[in-house]
This record gives sequence, structure tokens and C-alpha cells, in this order.
Amino acid sequence: MTAPRDRVLDVHDRPPPATFLLLSLQHLFAMFGANVLVPILTGLDPSVALVTSGLGTLIYLAFTKWRLPAYLGSSFAFIGPIVAATQIGGTGGALVGACAAGAVYVAVALLIRAFGVRWLLAILPPIVVGPVIVVIGLGLASVAVGMAQNTAGGGAYSLPHFLLALATLGSIFLYSIVLRGFFTVVPILLGILTGYVLGVVFGMVDFGPVAAAPFLRMPDFHLLFSGMKEGVSAWAMILLVAPVALVTIAEHIGGQIVLSRVVGRNFIADPGLHRSVFGDGVATMVAGALGGPPATTYGENIGVLAVTRVFSVWVIGGAATLAIILGFVGKLSAFLSSIPTAVMGGVSIALFGVIASSGIRTLIEGKVDLGDKRNLLISSTILVIGIGGASLKFGDGGFVVSSMALSALMGVVLNAVLPGRGTGGDAEAILSSDHI
Repeated sequence: MTAPRDRVLDVHDRPPPATFLLLSLQHLFAMFGANVLVPILTGLDPSVALVTSGLGTLIYLAFTKWRLPAYLGSSFAFIGPIVAATQIGGTGGALVGACAAGAVYVAVALLIRAFGVRWLLAILPPIVVGPVIVVIGLGLASVAVGMAQNTAGGGAYSLPHFLLALATLGSIFLYSIVLRGFFTVVPILLGILTGYVLGVVFGMVDFGPVAAAPFLRMPDFHLLFSGMKEGVSAWAMILLVAPVALVTIAEHIGGQIVLSRVVGRNFIADPGLHRSVFGDGVATMVAGALGGPPATTYGENIGVLAVTRVFSVWVIGGAATLAIILGFVGKLSAFLSSIPTAVMGGVSIALFGVIASSGIRTLIEGKVDLGDKRNLLISSTILVIGIGGASLKFGDGGFVVSSMALSALMGVVLNAVLPGRGTGGDAEAILSSDHI
């Protein structure tokens, strides 16, 4: 296929030393807020999440032969199951389930390696994948808005916070359109810095934790099985958490499609979907074994790639290395934690929207006819269930099928049982370099 003409750095291009750190920091900052929000909401240590996201990304890059510029961070899809598993079986129980989810990834990767990817694409054609990608982006819209309005985690609405988020968002637009030269590749970083300075000016930054934090600290690693409640079956924890992997695998495929289109390379074919799924699974298992949340390819960083056109795996690897270091540097970790949530909310509004728009593009390039009643019903059902927050709950504290999982499951089932499967879009387009 024709590569994008406006790319700044290609996949294997090494950035100049003077800009290497800044470009990697931009990726680190883009994923920082969301990456640490997941452990905060699930009761895990944010520093561990930084370390495991960095380790997981390096593992992922190794398994994909350093050909795929994707960063792995904490998965939002696992928040509900991990919270439920922690309540039932303790932190150790939740981590057992997380490791099992990684094992599901590995099993699916081996099936893809043995039988190819077309059987999976037959289950997940564009009429299913496109709306699910939209759900992935817009399903997180409430998280972005909650961060922007200071309502994430049950806080009270704050107009000053929301105005700060809008100022951050506006500065990103301004820098992306107006600036020239090197500054065109770091609009996200400049937007965060602008928001941070405004936060300091208006007294929304607390430097107390930064002053009190030690320079170096050991993250609170929580080894597998430690802290698991007595009498709780490991299988119960596995059944509670692991099935979510089937949904995040669909998210993974969607992410690879989006990334392929952004970069201009067919990553489904090379290095291969089996390698990326396998690497994601191993990274998730390592994260669970050390006390971190399950890993997933991060939409924020795909958004950064789309905006900056910097596709270098060196930059991704640099961000991963910085994340590992950051997990051990108490002062630096406390400083980044002092970035107002509203600032990260403004950034997330822009980046999550990129993902949702990519889902719409999948429907268009997959040649899905939404004038067909079958396709219209399938896409509508996926969007309303996923964005609306519908879920299945069995008993108090029992098995829960989250809205994202339920929307994807409904899409797969409806596509399988409704007549006219051939109208669900061109699944082969996903494999074709002319369409990615």
C-alpha cells in the first residue's frame, strides 16, 4: 500500500538524541493518567502498573520482532471483574484471574498461528468490529469527561476543572495546527505542559506529595497467589476474570486495524496477528504475576501516533523504559501524579475520539451497507449496549458480563444467527494492504 506522505519517523527510524527523550516522554504522558487510573480504581499500586506496563511493552515489542509501534497499558475492560474478584478472593485471587486472561490470549494466538486469521475474521467481520471500536472509544468517553469535570471516582463537579480541561484540549488543537518544525510532533506534550502551568497558576496543583516523596522507592509488588482469601477456588477467580479476554482480543484486533491504517503498514500480516496477540498475552501474565493490571494496546498512544506521525518503535521502547524507571523514582512519580486530572481529561477527550472515529472508518472501508436492515440492527445493538453501559449480573458479587463484553458478544451472536451473513462487510479487506 502507499505509505502516508507526512510521516515524520518510520517504524525503524531512530530519532535524534536531542528529541528522543521528548518524543518518548510524550507517549509516557499520554498514557500516564489512564494507566494509573486503573490500579487506583481497582486497589492496585500505580507504581507497579507503570513498571508492568513498561515491561509488558518491551515484551510485546520483542514478540512482534520490533516491527509494531504499540504501547501496552492498564486495561479498562478488566476494572469491573478485578474489583469483583478482589472482593471475593482478595488481591491474590484477582491476579490469578488476570494471569488466566493472559493465557486465553496465548491460546487464541496459537490457534491463529495454526489455522490462520480468517476464521477469527469470519466471527468478527467489519459490521461487528467497526461498532465495537466505536464502543471502545466512546465507551471511555465518560471516563475522559469524568476526569475533565473532576467527577471521576465519585468527586463533585467542578467548573474550574472543566475549564482547565477545555483549555488543555484547545491548546492541543492550536499547537497541532499552528506550530511548525519539530513542535508539530509534540502537541500532546505541549498541551499537557500548558495545562499544568495553568493548573499551577490557578492553585490546582498540590506540591506537598512531591516534597514528601522519597527520591527512590520500591513499588508494592504483589506476587501471584499471595493475599488470596482462604477457601476461595482459583477456578472461580479464573471464570470471573478470564472471559473478558475474549472481548479485549476483539479490542486488540480493532487496535491493530487502526494502527495499521495510521502507520500505513499491514500489521495483521506482518509481523502477524498471532505474534501481537501472543505478546499481549504474555505481557498480561507477567503483569498479573507481579501485581499489575492486565495489559492492552493503548488507544491514547495510537492517538499520539495519528497526531504526530512519529511511528518509531525506538520512541515506544524509550517510553516503556521511562515507565519502568518512573515506577522506582518516588519524586518523579509524585511529580507526574501532581498533574491535574482535568489536564489528562482534556487530553483523553481528543485521543479517545480518534479511536471512535477509526471505528466509523472501519465500517466505511469495510464496505458495510447500513441501508441493509440486518447491518443496521447489528450495529445499533452493539452501540446502544456498549455505550449505554448494559451488563449481565448473576447473583451478588457473582459473574458479571460488562457492557463492552456484552456488546461484542451480542454482535458476534447476531452476525452468526441472522440471515444474510455475506452483507456484513468485506472481512478480507482487513487482510488486504489496499484497505489497511
